[in-house]
Amino acid sequence: MALVKPFKAIRPTKDKASFVASRSYEEYSKDELNSQLEYNPFSFLHIINPGFKYHESIEGKERFKLVYNRYLEFLEDNIFQKDKEASFYLYQITKGSFKTLGLFCACSVLDYQNDVIKKHEDTIQHREKLFANYLNTVGFNAEPVLMTYAENKLISTLLKTETEQEPQYNFTTTDKISHRLWKITDQQVIEKLETEFSKIDALYIADGHHRSASSNLLAKKMKAQNNAHTGKEAYNFFMTYLIPESEIRIYEFNRMVKDLNGYSKNEFLIKLDTYFRIEKKDDGLYKPTQKHHFSMYLDGEFYSLYLRKKVYKFTDALSELDTQILFKTILEPILGIHDLRNDKRISYGYGKHNVIKMKDNIDNGKFAVGFGLVPINMNEIKAIADAGLVMPPKSTYIEPKLRSGLAIYEF
Repeated sequence: MALVKPFKAIRPTKDKASFVASRSYEEYSKDELNSQLEYNPFSFLHIINPGFKYHESIEGKERFKLVYNRYLEFLEDNIFQKDKEASFYLYQITKGSFKTLGLFCACSVLDYQNDVIKKHEDTIQHREKLFANYLNTVGFNAEPVLMTYAENKLISTLLKTETEQEPQYNFTTTDKISHRLWKITDQQVIEKLETEFSKIDALYIADGHHRSASSNLLAKKMKAQNNAHTGKEAYNFFMTYLIPESEIRIYEFNRMVKDLNGYSKNEFLIKLDTYFRIEKKDDGLYKPTQKHHFSMYLDGEFYSLYLRKKVYKFTDALSELDTQILFKTILEPILGIHDLRNDKRISYGYGKHNVIKMKDNIDNGKFAVGFGLVPINMNEIKAIADAGLVMPPKSTYIEPKLRSGLAIYEF
């Protein structure tokens, strides 16, 4: 049973919302980031890049303190305002034909600890600690964890009814993505939403495993320091964006490897023949269309690789995952890649034109071989999470990608 709560958000004023909202810091090129910081004084990027004010790159604890200072300045300058009543925040993102309608809310760290909130990715301990220290210093969270829930007709009806009202925010960003946000304050609607979510057995993290793990770590620390702990304190919750699982988009990451681990082309193909039926494709760019089928680009030619299911044994949900199959049959035993996260010989790519990019990188000699996969689906993610298993790194690229700064959770 999932606990979902409204909260009093810190939000940009209506006239500045479109200027404040920013993409994830990592998505900006250096020139684009500098342009945003130079010409948009309201961008949330000023808060998370506090050293720009002094033309310095500042790291560690000093940066965390300056982030907090910039945040206070946004409050003092009335760029941000704090809502007076706890609310749910309904946020709609439209990108071409793709549309999501979800809820900014507070979810429980106890649900995270008790596996009501399901995980499918591993986290790195030092990153957990670093972000927990960051949260402890700044006292707010501006990047919600993206989570999904099973379809629920009443929740869908309640949210759709709210969209008939005038939105608090309604703007389109320069990447042609439209953003609308409604504030849900009606107590009856809030209680109905809380009740319906309490009937849901599990929520699934789609994006934000480190953010949720860090919030859990921080909650444990603050609980230990609070002799009057009740469980109702703000640090016992973290901000999430909840959407029905039908409104998530999952894309694949292709894999590119710099060398054949000492094998010649023919030796490599013979090694592959153990687990795959191999066919050369002569009709241009090739992408796989079925589970357990892979594409390979090698020495100027595309190949299809069809898994020999009589040879490869399925033992659990993880063993059926295409990214795991590729790892266990090719990347690890043949190409000698044991650490998918840190090995410098492997690289990953995603996006609509990534097959072309992969081909160009191999033709230009930057890599020796590339592999394409079909996207993992939501049922596979749930099966992995329900079994308490962990996907290989770079198994999914998930949308929607959320803007920072539209709703901020303080604790």
